[in-house]
Amino acid sequence: MRRPRRHPQRTCIACRRVQAKRTLVRLVRTPEGVLVDPKGKMNGRGAYIHASRSCGTRAMGLERAGKGRLPIETALKTSLTPTDRIRLEEWACSLPKEEATPVPSGEG
Repeated sequence: MRRPRRHPQRTCIACRRVQAKRTLVRLVRTPEGVLVDPKGKMNGRGAYIHASRSCGTRAMGLERAGKGRLPIETALKTSLTPTDRIRLEEWACSLPKEEATPVPSGEG
């Protein structure tokens, strides 16, 4: 009898919910800056968020009034450049309002 397949779990840096890695979007720190890693294979320090506008804007600090480090900066252990910040804020605001329901991959 085969063992059930284990799926890696990751924590969203915005809402702190733990879910399967394949249901989250990876952001990665590279020498070129902070980028969205849709396939999750790029080299560099990574952080995960849900593909929803609420988690995207929360990770970028768009929903908070306080100063200090942004959740994305803390997770990636870096400071965002103005170019990175603009690019990621535009990306976060382009996400759907609600998290998409993951489609079963047929594995198992």
